[in-house]
Amino acid sequence: MDRLDTHENFPAGFREYLENYGWHFSKKMCEFAVSHMKDRNGKKIEPYTKEKVDALLKQYGIELKKDKGYDCVYVCNMAISDYFGSSIPNQQYLAMFIKDYIDDEDGYNGLPFTRYYADTIGSGTPIIWEEML
Repeated sequence: MDRLDTHENFPAGFREYLENYGWHFSKKMCEFAVSHMKDRNGKKIEPYTKEKVDALLKQYGIELKKDKGYDCVYVCNMAISDYFGSSIPNQQYLAMFIKDYIDDEDGYNGLPFTRYYADTIGSGTPIIWEEML
């Protein structure tokens, strides 16, 4: 099944990004996205690295089936930014949220990146795609 948002005219560099990473986060794209995240009080979050996310998941015995690239790193930091201290009360629930989001049974390939991209469109956040390669 083809995506409904496939068009001939993408922003400069976007097609090359997709050719390299598909609808998934590269390390640079993830770092860019996370650099704009703030917690519920408006303070920039202290980002989790891939190593820290991997350690968190391992600590709670969680293995991801559908994770690609830096998708789980983005999801972890997004959850910290938007939900930690509220509906996600602690590290264990954070790890479980990452699992639920990444391995969602009715989710689709590239879900975290697609939703982030939609958010950038909605918020008017420009992305210099050539810098994300």
